Amino acid sequence: MSPLKEKLLKFKQQNDIDLMGFASKERFEGLDPRYNPFSIFPEGKTVILIGRRVCRGSLRGVEEATNFSDYYLFGSSWLNDEFLAISCYDLTRQIEDEGYEAVPVYNNPKEIYGMGVPVAPGKLSPNVAPDFKYAAVACGLAEISYSGMIFTKQFGSRQLFHMVITDAVIEQDDILDQPVCDMCMKCADACPLGAISKTEFENINICGKEMKVAKIDYNLCRKCKNGCVNNRLISKAEPDRIAALCNRTCLTHLEENKLVDNRFENAFRKREAWALDYMENPVKVEG
Repeated sequence: MSPLKEKLLKFKQQNDIDLMGFASKERFEGLDPRYNPFSIFPEGKTVILIGRRVCRGSLRGVEEATNFSDYYLFGSSWLNDEFLAISCYDLTRQIEDEGYEAVPVYNNPKEIYGMGVPVAPGKLSPNVAPDFKYAAVACGLAEISYSGMIFTKQFGSRQLFHMVITDAVIEQDDILDQPVCDMCMKCADACPLGAISKTEFENINICGKEMKVAKIDYNLCRKCKNGCVNNRLISKAEPDRIAALCNRTCLTHLEENKLVDNRFENAFRKREAWALDYMENPVKVEG
């Protein structure tokens, strides 16, 4: 391992960063330039992805249907805009202190592309927003689950990521080979709106890793009253489903079957799950 990578991994430990992965520029070859991090920094050589966990307790109020706002703060806005942003900023400074350029990148939804006009022929329109699902797989940290979520071995879907692109050459990590999602499809069973198909899916290949991902009707997700949150930056983007019933059901299944490393003394789901249809009428959860 190079001295620089050792320093960055030590920085991870010292700064309470839960996840850090590295991918070379070659792993992004062929990715649509609109979503490719190296469209932002063409001379870059390495993508570094850092993640901090969504604390399980921030989902407790949603699971009990008694408090939603604290997830929106601790699991979404504060985690993205403060806790994780500070980690990304400090990592950028650490790399600059080593004499390399480093570009911090916020996890904007890729649907923001095209919010401006090209400044010259051959230039992309701003803003390029990297595909973080692709990057999480390419950096060896994650897979894309059947429910279309980023799953890590450590936390399942309970994390958010920021990115740093650098012109330092850093050894990349191996692609995650151990599956996390076991294709139980309980996410589809739990969805009261039927947004997750059990019969229609797409086989996605990222850096040689094959993943089966369901066809998902995000228009239905946006009507969900069960913890799903529309993207706070752009309405047409994929909504935040970490606190949604489908994903809380995944969380329960992953923990019960010991498919994730982060273990707890007590089960997450302690009673029958609540569910509402899009008209906010109570319905029974299947499965």
